[in-house]
Amino acid sequence: MITAIESLRRLRAGNQRFTSDLRSVSSMASYMRRTEMSTSQEPFAVILGCADARVPAEIIFDQGLGDLFVIRVAGNIVASSQVGSVEFAVEAFGTKLVVVLGHTQCGAISATLQEILSDQEPRSKNLMSIVDRVRPSVEPLFSGPLAQDLPALKAEAVRANVRASTCQLRAGSPIIERLVADQGLLIVGAEYDLDSGRVDFFDGVPSGALTEPFSAHA
Repeated sequence: MITAIESLRRLRAGNQRFTSDLRSVSSMASYMRRTEMSTSQEPFAVILGCADARVPAEIIFDQGLGDLFVIRVAGNIVASSQVGSVEFAVEAFGTKLVVVLGHTQCGAISATLQEILSDQEPRSKNLMSIVDRVRPSVEPLFSGPLAQDLPALKAEAVRANVRASTCQLRAGSPIIERLVADQGLLIVGAEYDLDSGRVDFFDGVPSGALTEPFSAHA
């Protein structure tokens, strides 16, 4: 299994191909690849992303069958089932990189802001289970300088929610903590821009890890 930094660079290169409309031949779901993956898998990264239909991880990172272990849930929140899924992947496959992937114009963030600003009764206890996990990272923003600028607050809320999820993963599981400390597991936060298609890795990335020039074909 490749290192976390190599995995991170592979994702960045794949996203560069995606934004340049250069899909790689290796990402195609060929018969040979399907056959290879029928009995085993070796995903080089775990992606905990939002369920939004516009953010399919395999496509925006230009990866193919068996390359990514993807967990999708509205608001890229971290609950017990998500933690367990990450634990399974990093233990079973030796994957060294976990990415919490948020995105601009996130509906779960909008729903949370609406609940905070509204005095109406919650519409659904199931929706509130998501909102309640997003809310602690978003609510403090209303007491800061962004309180009077809702679009800017919403943009910052997306990143605040990603940071909260990465922190929960890093500190919410003895298994993950051990792998971070002893096996080189890296957990980072990222944001996908719906307009540009670019992914910005902004949280938990080691200094200098992504400063080297790279080829979009890497």
